[in-house]
Amino acid sequence: MSGDALGTSGTLRRTFLYGFAAAGVMVAAVNTLNVITMGHEQPQLGLAGPLVWEGSSWISLVLLFWIPWIGYRLAPPFVRPRWWLLAHVPAALLFSLAHVVGFIALRKLVYWLAGDTYQFGAFLPHFFYELRKDSLGYVLFIAGFALIEHLLRQQQLIDTPGQTLTFDIRDGQRLIRVSLCDILAVTSAGNYVEFVLADGRRPMMRSPLSALEDELGSRGFVRTHRSWVVNAARMTRLEPEGSGDYTVELESLKVPLSRRYPQALARLRGTATP
Repeated sequence: MSGDALGTSGTLRRTFLYGFAAAGVMVAAVNTLNVITMGHEQPQLGLAGPLVWEGSSWISLVLLFWIPWIGYRLAPPFVRPRWWLLAHVPAALLFSLAHVVGFIALRKLVYWLAGDTYQFGAFLPHFFYELRKDSLGYVLFIAGFALIEHLLRQQQLIDTPGQTLTFDIRDGQRLIRVSLCDILAVTSAGNYVEFVLADGRRPMMRSPLSALEDELGSRGFVRTHRSWVVNAARMTRLEPEGSGDYTVELESLKVPLSRRYPQALARLRGTATP
C-alpha cells in the first residue's frame, strides 16, 4: 500500500498495524489479570484451565481483528449520514459470534489433545454474556482506530517540511486562520475561491483554484473537478454515478469527481503511488 505524503493508504495501513498491536497488548493484559484473579478466587482450578480459557479467547480475538477494522472503514465515527453507523450493529454481532465460536473450538481442541472434554454449557446464555463484553471491546476498537488515524495525520503534517497545521484565508486586509482538518473543500467562484469549512462557514479569498491546488496538494487535498479541490482526509463516501464519474461525500457536503481526474480517484481509493 502506498500514498501521498499526507495520504490515505499509508496512514490507513499504519492505523491498522498500530491498532492491532495496541489491542493485542491491552487484551493480553486483561486476560492475564483474569488468570490472576481466577487463581486467587478459585485456587482449586489450578493454572492450566484459566490459561487455556483466557489464551484461547485472546487468540480468537486477535485472529478476528479484521472485523472491527472493516466496520471502521465502512462507517468511521463521523460518517454522514449518521444512520450509516448502524452498519456497526451487525458487524459487532458477527465479531462477537465469531469470537465465541473461535475460542470454543480452540478450547475443545486443547482439551481433546489432553485427553479431556471441554463443556461450554448452554450456548445462548453464555453467548449473550460474551456479547456484552465483545460489544464494548468493539466500540473501543473503533474509537482507537479513529484516535490513531487522527494522531498519525497530525504527525504527518508536522513532519512534512514546510507544512503547517493551519491555513490563512486572506481577502484584502481580512485574514481567517483555520485548521487544515477543518477545510472540507475549496470551490471556484469567478475570480475567487470559496472554502467550505466543517463548521458551516464559507469564507472567500481572491485566488485562482489552480493556485490553491498547488499549495494544498502536498497537504492531502485533491483536485476532483475543474471547480473543486477536496480534503481527502475528510472523505466519508465515494459513490459511482456512471460513465466513470463519482460523487465524493465529505460529511454533509457532496462534491463531483470527474472521470477526467483519474489520479484523484486513485488517491481517494488509497491506491495512488507517490
